[in-house]
Amino acid sequence: MADDTYKTISAPATGLYKEKGSKFMAFAYPVASVDDVKAHLDNLRKKYFDARHHCYAYILGADGSSYRANDDGEPSGTGGRPIHGQLLSFELTDTLIVVVRYFGGILLGASGLANAYKAAARDALSNATIIEKTINNTYRLHFEYPLMNDVMRLLKEQGLAPCNQQFDLDCHLDFAVRKSQAQRAYDAFALLHGVSIEQL
Repeated sequence: MADDTYKTISAPATGLYKEKGSKFMAFAYPVASVDDVKAHLDNLRKKYFDARHHCYAYILGADGSSYRANDDGEPSGTGGRPIHGQLLSFELTDTLIVVVRYFGGILLGASGLANAYKAAARDALSNATIIEKTINNTYRLHFEYPLMNDVMRLLKEQGLAPCNQQFDLDCHLDFAVRKSQAQRAYDAFALLHGVSIEQL
C-alpha cells in the first residue's frame, strides 16, 4: 500500500456462520469515530437484545493506530481477537465488525469459538465493498479579490478543487490534496505573489 492510502468498506455488510446450533451473525460498518462505534453497538444490542454475546473489534484512523477488541463475556481472546484479526488480514481501517451470537446449547470450546467468530467476520468482509481512500492534507489560501483568477488557474493546473471558499475583499479558500502531492501544491501556491497558504 502507498503511504498515503488506506482501505475501508464503502457500506455496511453482513455475514453468517452456524456451528452446532449456535448462530453467529456478523455486521460490518464503515466508521469514523468511537461515537460511531458506540451508536452501532447500541443499535445492535437493542435489536438483538436476546442474544448471548455481542463481540466486536474496530480499527480507526488512516494509520490504524486506534483499535479495540472486545469478547463481551466469551472466554478471553475467543471473540474480539479473531474479529480483529480479520480486519488486519483484509488491511482495513475505519471499520467496525460486531458478531452477535445466539447460543445453540452445545459448547464449542475455545478453538471452536475463535474459529466461529473468525468465519463470521470473514463472511461479512467478503460481502463488503472494499475501497481505497487517500490521506489528504488540507490547506487554506488567503488573498485579495483581484488575485482570484490567478488562484483559480493554479488550482486547475494542479488538478485541485476548492472545498470551502469565501470571496470578499479579503478572500480565503480551502483545498485538500493527496499527501504525496501536498508539497508540490504547497510550493506552487507559496510562489504566487500576494497569496499566503497555511495547513489546517
